[in-house]
Amino acid sequence: MLFNDVIGLPHIKNHLTTTADRNRIPHAQLFTGQPGSGVLSMAIAYAQYILCNNSGGENDNPEASACNLKFRNFSHPDLHFVFPVAANEKIKKHPISSHFLEEWRGFLNNNPYGSLYDWYQYVGIEKKQGQISVYEAQDVVKSLSLKAYEGGFKVMIIWMAEKMNIAASNKLLKLIEEPPNKTVFILVAEDEENIIQTIRSRCQSLHFPPLSETDIEEALIKREDCEPALARKIAHQANGDYTKAIHIFKKNAGFEQFEAWFISWIRSAFKAKGNKGTILELVAWSEEIAALNRETQKSFLLYCLDFFRQSLLLNYKAKDLVYLEPSAEKFKLEKFAPFVHGNNIMDITEALEKAIYHIERNGNAKIILTDLSIKLTRFLHKKAA
Repeated sequence: MLFNDVIGLPHIKNHLTTTADRNRIPHAQLFTGQPGSGVLSMAIAYAQYILCNNSGGENDNPEASACNLKFRNFSHPDLHFVFPVAANEKIKKHPISSHFLEEWRGFLNNNPYGSLYDWYQYVGIEKKQGQISVYEAQDVVKSLSLKAYEGGFKVMIIWMAEKMNIAASNKLLKLIEEPPNKTVFILVAEDEENIIQTIRSRCQSLHFPPLSETDIEEALIKREDCEPALARKIAHQANGDYTKAIHIFKKNAGFEQFEAWFISWIRSAFKAKGNKGTILELVAWSEEIAALNRETQKSFLLYCLDFFRQSLLLNYKAKDLVYLEPSAEKFKLEKFAPFVHGNNIMDITEALEKAIYHIERNGNAKIILTDLSIKLTRFLHKKAA
């Protein structure tokens, strides 16, 4: 993957190529940003730039061209990947990334901007919590103890580095601090706060902003043969996330179902005031969502969080920042927005974030969602200050 294949972000590309050209490559770097901003794609392009000596032009010499060919299937011998995995029907015990390399390369070829949940679905572990375990760390130590196949750099990309458990983090700490000669670690994360401080402090951080609407629009037209008018609309709805844009374009994001669940939830919460029977509706709703896998539950609650924030923006006349467009005929965002205001948005946000936190840690989803629903009935009936 060349830098030309990465959407937008020219300032980051310039920074990375400049440091590489000047031979000032940090041995440990932390790239932070949402998957739809192209963090993983940029890490792979940067690794290719380093390993293939692409400075001064990505295909200027035969040696570079031969090296670049090895990257077409992400199979360069000096490029190593670590990513979250879990046991499945094929790998029953102690799963590590090397067991899933064939699936990983297929995933990258299919959608290099894919999210963690996209990866779980692709490999069939969406009902489990993937992680980077101590067995993975042991494999990393073993892989990097060997000499570079082509005698130059070795690059280790750790995707979703926040999924490293404590044992793995401690095992890799010394290696990240003092790696073998010409070894580069690139940690890719969505939330750097979930990476232990001792590792973060040893990495040079680079933060990725959301993509511009123009970049997403142009990418949809060029890569997906999307009609310009539709591409413009999707780019606005995507809110800087190319992964989201692709899902909207291919109509496989699940947003229609999320929207239906959200509207049903909100209506029941509104009716609950002075109507004890409605609590049974909220409990039934909680049971329905609790029956889903945890990654879908988290995705849905994040969607709810976004829905409330968009409603707040509309309520406070920031219409230019509103990209959400509900498709339900009998639900109007303009009519719902006045119920989300400065006097309840913090309570709603805190309740949703706590629910996500507890679901991530394998709490009882039915209890978590029922508690959240009962709280929502109070928050929505708060008067604006």
